[in-house]
Amino acid sequence: MEMDLIDKTVLVTGSTKGIGKAIAREMVQEGANVIINGRRQIDVDQTVAELQSTVTGAKVQGIAADLASEKDREKIYATIPRLDILVNNMGIFQPMDYFEIEDQVWKHFFEVNVLAGNSLAKHYLPAMLENDFGRIIFIASEEALMPSGEMPQYSMTKTMNLSLAQSLSKLTIGTHVTVNTVMPGPTLTEGVADMLVAMYADQNMTQAEQEQAFMKDHRPLSQIQRFIRPLEIGRFVTFVASPLASAFSGEALRMDGGMIPTIF
Repeated sequence: MEMDLIDKTVLVTGSTKGIGKAIAREMVQEGANVIINGRRQIDVDQTVAELQSTVTGAKVQGIAADLASEKDREKIYATIPRLDILVNNMGIFQPMDYFEIEDQVWKHFFEVNVLAGNSLAKHYLPAMLENDFGRIIFIASEEALMPSGEMPQYSMTKTMNLSLAQSLSKLTIGTHVTVNTVMPGPTLTEGVADMLVAMYADQNMTQAEQEQAFMKDHRPLSQIQRFIRPLEIGRFVTFVASPLASAFSGEALRMDGGMIPTIF
């Protein structure tokens, strides 16, 4: 499907790996001008080079910046004066015992997973409204609606993403600008693969066996009983970002493998 994204300027935060990288790849394949972002210059350069070598005619550049830092966000604004599409994908997660989470950890998750994306949206939304086209997409999680209890500091921030996106969507009424949230279910990113290795370190398991055991023991409500692949999320987000998805606005779009029951 042609997504009508040729020459649209796109920033995908946290796009040197995982879901962000998959989104960036799909955008590049659709002809968009994509900016890769990550904290480390070497990771950004490697991702840009990979996309340039694997996607014919790739229009891609990179900028290394820690978007939780106000100084680094100013660097982004100076380098990228306008955007058509902002994908707030950058985020951190870690399983933690609630009683062991110190206040500074809560604050750090809030700064990285919420405030950074909010600052980017606040900066780029006015020009989108002026141009009467734009897309802002927050990448949340099924944890936003159905916290597992395994990482409450993460779940809190993902719920905040939903609320923030809905609030921002109210500012776009009657325009061709939309603000949405996509909620992936458990996805086999590099970070999740590392988490599985740590969880099952004392057991002689293949990755497939780790995946099966995790879904059975920790995500029994999943109807697909497997991890979603980043490419699947990338394709869906690319559609939501396209002009073809103009009817989505203020939505919390689930792609969770059927984990959250639908109430009729």
